[in-house]
Amino acid sequence: MSRMVLTAILSEMQVWLNEIEKEQLHQELLYYFGLIGATEECQALENAWRDPYNKHEIEEFIKAWLRRKRRKETEAITGVV
Repeated sequence: MSRMVLTAILSEMQVWLNEIEKEQLHQELLYYFGLIGATEECQALENAWRDPYNKHEIEEFIKAWLRRKRRKETEAITGVV
């Protein structure tokens, strides 16, 4: 269910990922914000998104995640290790 919340967040941010990338981001996001295993992961993520401070933090986390992903892809293409 929290994947639906993440999909809504990404849509609002105008970020489009394939299902594998979305699942990876979802797991890392839950881990980073300490929501893994929470009784109400979905509700916790949705509540965090509604709070202005947490919303900003979630957006910054996603932007940083996308930058790391882009950098890894660039390194793989150019052969930089």
